[in-house]
Amino acid sequence: MNILEAFKKIWPQRHATANIESEEDMQRYIVIELKDELTHPRVRKTKQQKLELAVERINDSPLEQQEKEQLIEEYKKIAAQLD
Repeated sequence: MNILEAFKKIWPQRHATANIESEEDMQRYIVIELKDELTHPRVRKTKQQKLELAVERINDSPLEQQEKEQLIEEYKKIAAQLD
């Protein structure tokens, strides 16, 4: 399974993931998620909090360990670029 398929598996209920067709789309969605852009500004979480929540969700998912590691690395790489 590639990283894009793994990403879609951990977010099955999110309507936006249905429109993700490439790794670039996935990366843009991760940026939106880490910046908490879909939440009202007064209740947004920090990038670090969002990263921790994503890592926890990935680790709790039924994905293979290698898929989990790839997704976590992708999230961390993108979070580092946002600094």
